[in-house]
Amino acid sequence: MKCILYIGNKSKRDKKSNLSSIDVLSPLLSEEGFEIHTASDKRNIFLRLLNMLFLCYRFKNKIDFVLIDTYSTLNFYYAYFVSQWCRILKLTYIPILHGGNLPYRLKNSPKSSKAIFNHAHLNVAPSEYMKSVFNDFGYNNIVCIPNSIKIQNYPYLPRIFKKVKLLWVRSFSEIYNPLLAIKILKKLKEDGVEAKLCMVGPDSDGSLIRAKELAMDLDVQVSFTGKLSKEEWITLSKKYNIFINTTNFDNTPISVIESMALGLPIISTNVGGLTYLIDNSKEGVLVEPNSVEDFVIEIKKIMSSPEKSNLLALEARKKVENFDWNVVKKQWIKVLQ
Repeated sequence: MKCILYIGNKSKRDKKSNLSSIDVLSPLLSEEGFEIHTASDKRNIFLRLLNMLFLCYRFKNKIDFVLIDTYSTLNFYYAYFVSQWCRILKLTYIPILHGGNLPYRLKNSPKSSKAIFNHAHLNVAPSEYMKSVFNDFGYNNIVCIPNSIKIQNYPYLPRIFKKVKLLWVRSFSEIYNPLLAIKILKKLKEDGVEAKLCMVGPDSDGSLIRAKELAMDLDVQVSFTGKLSKEEWITLSKKYNIFINTTNFDNTPISVIESMALGLPIISTNVGGLTYLIDNSKEGVLVEPNSVEDFVIEIKKIMSSPEKSNLLALEARKKVENFDWNVVKKQWIKVLQ
């Protein structure tokens, strides 16, 4: 039995965060027979780092691999310090490249990036986009393993397009541009389109407060649910017919993958890994970032062509069936064996 220490930001008890990769992947690997230890759920950033470093030392004679969720903002430094500690302890580590803005890090923090990624056993990219970016920066020790879902948990449902019912699911963070969704709703109303918007997710940086204030200022009604469990938002999704993804930076967001599985036509900004995830006009629609007008145009097109829109959603469902855990786990097992 292989022993794995998984380093990441555990968020099961954190009302300010959706489930993170460590919360999803670690139990799946455990089901496959791996012995999994995880860190950390400490709220204080310094205690969290100390906990991560301590567990590396505690299990140093037992660990076969250290998996490190790697992001592009503050959490980048967790990956840096843990990876260098692994080098000192002679532990084999594998960064998992989640941060949609990691290209910025590669460009602006080249020494730290090389210290992490050059010495890794492998770097795991959840998208071909991130793999290609790392390749362009000269990193070749990289493999693509997509984010996974259990496809049986996502019932496919063809949509009815009589009224615009928009769904947005993400943490309320500036980089995900939630205010754009509210501006889209306002523009639809101004154009005489009957529409509603539901925004699901916890507040990350104060953006939820700003979103509520904007909705009041623009005099539009938006349903803000806060953080929901996976089961709750999947049930909620049955009431909606278009999923909008307004982000400014991204990799391969799990909420988009899940919406593709559920049969929701996707309209997303064409940033980062989205252009690799969605074949434009075949599996969803990609538009320019921060463009209210582009979103509104595509929403109207979806509503005016129900058969074409459901065909779009069906192709998306076929795409993400390849992201089912029963498929993806074979790639993880190959890397970890």
